[in-house]
Amino acid sequence: MPGIGAPPMHALWLVPGDRRIVVVMDITNSTVFIPGATSGIGLGLAQRLQAAGSTVIIGGRRRALLDALHDEYGFGTVELDVTDPASITAAAASVIESSPSLDTLITMSGIMRTEDLRSSEHIVDAVATIDTNLLGTIRLIDAFLPHLLERPASTIVTVSSGLAYTPLAATPTYSATKAAVHSYTLSLRQQLTGSPVSVLELVPPAVATDLMGEGVDFGGMPLDDFLSEVVSLLSSGAAPEILVQNVLPLRWSERDGTQQQLVEALASRGH
Repeated sequence: MPGIGAPPMHALWLVPGDRRIVVVMDITNSTVFIPGATSGIGLGLAQRLQAAGSTVIIGGRRRALLDALHDEYGFGTVELDVTDPASITAAAASVIESSPSLDTLITMSGIMRTEDLRSSEHIVDAVATIDTNLLGTIRLIDAFLPHLLERPASTIVTVSSGLAYTPLAATPTYSATKAAVHSYTLSLRQQLTGSPVSVLELVPPAVATDLMGEGVDFGGMPLDDFLSEVVSLLSSGAAPEILVQNVLPLRWSERDGTQQQLVEALASRGH
């Protein structure tokens, strides 16, 4: 807990002329848990937040990899499988016991799989994607929210995607779960109005990571560029949606009348 005169974990204010809430996180003085941070965006964000001064705990399924990342970067670690409710409950208890100052949860865990909807065999991937991306997010929030509500100020950051707004036809359930995460986040934020918990939504565009694990390249922006922009938005003032410039065409395609054009363009890029 900050001492007397220390800055708050975050600051809130209304943007003049509209009803958006801006959240400024003190990334130099937070205690952050990021499940799914053993690679890609999650690992990169963990490194950036720790370098800024935050205490970072990461979660993942592979103990050997967690140990290696602890040795290399000094992260706190906890084994966690977001498809297993008991694992989430145990991980939350462990993190809160070892880091009672925890004030930020970033629900980074996610999988992205291609599906051929003409074949019923896709349902295996669809169920796994829903279990990880949507139910995993909901269960993580359920496990950590009681603690976060007791902190003077705390933050939940959900992770959706630009594909929540303009889907990639090759990954239909991934896109659908990210749309669901966006909708769930809106309801969560509204229900927590007036509480100490701020709710942000990180909306990545295509980023050059190994999320799909198949060498698929959709022209993603460099990971370092994405992380720099996200950290800048967090520290200088993020609206409820953390939107880097590259994601704006996807985020606003329906409003701008370009959604179908972009859906077709994304589909053709994957072939």
